Amino acid sequence: MLKDERQRAIMGLLEENGTVKVSDMIKQLSISDMTARRDLDELEGQGLLERVHGGARLKNFIRSHELTHREKQIVNIDEKQMIARKAVELIHENETIFLGPGTTIELLAELITLQSVRIVTNCWPVFQQISEENSLRKVYLLGGEMRSTTQAFYGEITNKNLMDMHFHKAFFSCNALNEQDIMTSTFEEGQTQAIALNNSVEKYLLADHSKIGQNDFYSYYHLKDVTAVITNKDDCETYTKIEKEEVLLAE
Repeated sequence: MLKDERQRAIMGLLEENGTVKVSDMIKQLSISDMTARRDLDELEGQGLLERVHGGARLKNFIRSHELTHREKQIVNIDEKQMIARKAVELIHENETIFLGPGTTIELLAELITLQSVRIVTNCWPVFQQISEENSLRKVYLLGGEMRSTTQAFYGEITNKNLMDMHFHKAFFSCNALNEQDIMTSTFEEGQTQAIALNNSVEKYLLADHSKIGQNDFYSYYHLKDVTAVITNKDDCETYTKIEKEEVLLAE
């Protein structure tokens, strides 16, 4: 494959996903590690992308469509598992916690083994995960209208219930994180998450590196109001306005 063709293919991967890993380029384009990194360096020099650890990302990428919950389950799975393991350390007995929608939150739910925590969620896969792990634990699923893409409940029924609930800690995710803006694909889901966060003493954002420095449709919360970001890369402060001491790195 000629260099021009190869670099067009790389940009195609980036335009589809927003990020690309060197390991994926090697596999999909049948090229060497050195060639992949050289191409990324050249494309960065042309201002077409930003290099990040292990790959690259498009600048100011906005996905044309949101991935489904099933599609998200296979994206950056190792990083999401590391983030979930870090987050579960923050949950203690006798706390009431809110778990938002998202595949990283679903992985967190799988790791919760405490007996006396009270868990509230508006996400069907998260509820299923918790219910299967411990039938004796107090778990509440908020009803309402379900969005098929994320399998999360939202709307007036969900919001009215959330307004009367209060939490020690809330764990949530996002589609994009840029500067002060925490973003998702729809106003409705963002509004529901914001209500839960406002009613929580501590708020923890779980975001793998592919979310950092990106954009989406609706900004529903701000970093200044978050207790900490749990991520797996030390470049979080490069793309956001959060202080380094408020970043919990998963390893």
